[in-house]
Amino acid sequence: MDRPDLDPALHERALASLARLNRWAGADRMLWPAIQDLAASLPERPIRVLDLAAGAGDVPIALWRRAKRHGLRVEFTGVDLSPRAVDFARRRARSSGAAVDFRQCDVLSDDLPGGGCDVAMCSLFLHHLDETQALRLLERMHAASNRLVLVSDLRRSVAGLWLTHLAARLLTTSPVVRLDGARSVRGAFTLDEAASLARRAGWAPFRIQPVWPFRFLLSTDRGVS
Repeated sequence: MDRPDLDPALHERALASLARLNRWAGADRMLWPAIQDLAASLPERPIRVLDLAAGAGDVPIALWRRAKRHGLRVEFTGVDLSPRAVDFARRRARSSGAAVDFRQCDVLSDDLPGGGCDVAMCSLFLHHLDETQALRLLERMHAASNRLVLVSDLRRSVAGLWLTHLAARLLTTSPVVRLDGARSVRGAFTLDEAASLARRAGWAPFRIQPVWPFRFLLSTDRGVS
């Protein structure tokens, strides 16, 4: 799916399929508690959330809905390298009435928008990167956020590989997602590897916790020493 020459129709079909898989796995649910707690602690102003490599935009849109239901003031911006993904996410936001801003940006090299945010997050992107790139991403996220950094991703495991294989065939007909699913798990980091990256990126303190289904949540709060 990272190929720039991928057929536009196949790309959009894959984006829609990934959004469906994210709903099944509760991708927004694992990120929400930390965002909710921070927003509730700062009622005097909206908190700003930057979602890196936002893809289809389904995760920040789902989080925006949660914030609205809870009466919390949260402003979401999603960025992605792919102009096709950005356009898809913008259309998705408009059709659902979600006030989420999407912009094109290379999260590994471009200036990140917003001039500092309260929460920098990414979901299911780390496994696309090699070790050097992953370290750079964690360093950039840490520098961009004034408070929380949240990374949700796949855990490399044999069981996770089989579950991903099964879910990709039961929940989507996208040939791109079916092909990329197994590759994604094989390219993912283990908990120990992700924790090592966080330490090298200067996250202190940080927390890493396994989350069903065979994912993990890596987090740090720059407001806690």
